[in-house]
Amino acid sequence: MRIVSLVPHATELLFALGLGGDVVAVTHECDHPTAALELPRVTRDRLPAGLGPGEIDAAVRERTQAGEAIYELDVELLHELAPDLIVTQALCPVCAVSFDDVEKLAAEMDPAPEVVALDPTTLGESMADIRTVARATGAQQAAVALVARQRARVDAVRAAVKGARTRPRVAAIEWFDPVFVAGHWTPQLVELAGGEDVLGLAGEHSERTTWEVVAAARPEVVVCMPCGYDAPRAHLEATLFAHELRRVGAGTVVAVDAAATFSRPGPRLVDGLELLAHVLHPELVPEAPGEALAVEL
Repeated sequence: MRIVSLVPHATELLFALGLGGDVVAVTHECDHPTAALELPRVTRDRLPAGLGPGEIDAAVRERTQAGEAIYELDVELLHELAPDLIVTQALCPVCAVSFDDVEKLAAEMDPAPEVVALDPTTLGESMADIRTVARATGAQQAAVALVARQRARVDAVRAAVKGARTRPRVAAIEWFDPVFVAGHWTPQLVELAGGEDVLGLAGEHSERTTWEVVAAARPEVVVCMPCGYDAPRAHLEATLFAHELRRVGAGTVVAVDAAATFSRPGPRLVDGLELLAHVLHPELVPEAPGEALAVEL
């Protein structure tokens, strides 16, 4: 089977199911696992490089409101690759090529590839995507094993934090300028990790807010997870907004690798859960994949 992945979390899932050998192309943002870096890229970013958070937000809003794409698809290469299956998403116009554009292009190809969209808004739906991809690729046995491993890790975190004496109040910041609080699966991860998300709503879109609202929620822990950034970049962005974060008054402020463990609803969301449990209850969860960098205010 020849598979093209048009979204990073789909690439991660395909490799986790043992289908990496069938993937013939990925996006310019697909960086995990490392084997994906060796595959042809069928997308490119249309935003200029070097923009700050506010400039990125403004550029994205301008393009989406005008009906213009943020990413450009290499149509010629896609035709040459002649995929049997294209895996994409329609949930977020900032995260991938337009789903409508992909469907239209696929319909024009001969033979026309199957197009599967993965659009989870919760942790449970991200697990269901494992079965969706398995049905399209015949990887049912691998999917059963992957789901079992994921559920076992989730259950282990639940068991570890069950006896926690407190549930820290948490604010998950997904962008700094303007301020966005994380929605979708993140509030669920916070709850499963033994915390209380004071701003985000599970299953709902991430929401634009203000620093005053964040402070009014009185979080004890602020997790800085700017969408698509790794931990060092998230830490740098947090330090640039140290004044605003200081006014929030949280006792703990950390920066995490959002790209790896929170922004993408793939298999590594469970890594994010384990990391959150470690941040909130280090005495109960002494180890975790990845790291949370303390932000000195």
